[in-house]
Amino acid sequence: MLTSRKGPAFETSGADGEKLPDIEQDAESCTRCDLYRNATHLVFGEGPPKAKVLFVGEQPGDKEDQAGKPFVGPAGKLLDRCLEEAGVERDICYVTNAVKHFKFTPRGKRRIHAKPNAGEVQACAWWLAAELRLIKPKLAVALGATALYALLGRQAKVTRDRGTMLRSPDGLPVLVTIHPSALLRTMDQPDAELNRARFVDDLKKIAEFLE
Repeated sequence: MLTSRKGPAFETSGADGEKLPDIEQDAESCTRCDLYRNATHLVFGEGPPKAKVLFVGEQPGDKEDQAGKPFVGPAGKLLDRCLEEAGVERDICYVTNAVKHFKFTPRGKRRIHAKPNAGEVQACAWWLAAELRLIKPKLAVALGATALYALLGRQAKVTRDRGTMLRSPDGLPVLVTIHPSALLRTMDQPDAELNRARFVDDLKKIAEFLE
């Protein structure tokens, strides 16, 4: 069942003929929030320009910030493996994040992930809206709470809505699930395999939806 949820207000109008590379180039000089000041790279989305499925994560991590590419770290590699197990072709997927710059807290030589706040998500909403507008996916997948907030607002909750298909104000179906980084954080727990299996089950709904 698809249920509508109200998300952050997106600017959806754009110039005729605009393309993703143009949007990404514009985003390189983004100063809408302060996260650009300490990040190494802007990390825009990546994938087919007319992907059927658009995955939204929270923000780039340390590996992504260094590479300038999304989902290239441990969580991204885990997502790729789980998609394969779920029977979802990776080449029909576009991956991006709600926030395009890495937010972190320095701890010695390490940079520790810090969750972006609502203002930072809102500041980056224009770029996510542009990706959605130009790609026109058949389905968006919200990976975790920040992505879900970016797509559908505060009314949607991962704990309550996980595994369900909701619908954005403009009619886009949104599958709710966790971020694969949550699996990495619980790999040493007794229910780690069950958690992974449940995540793969969530991803199987993508193939079912597209049939």
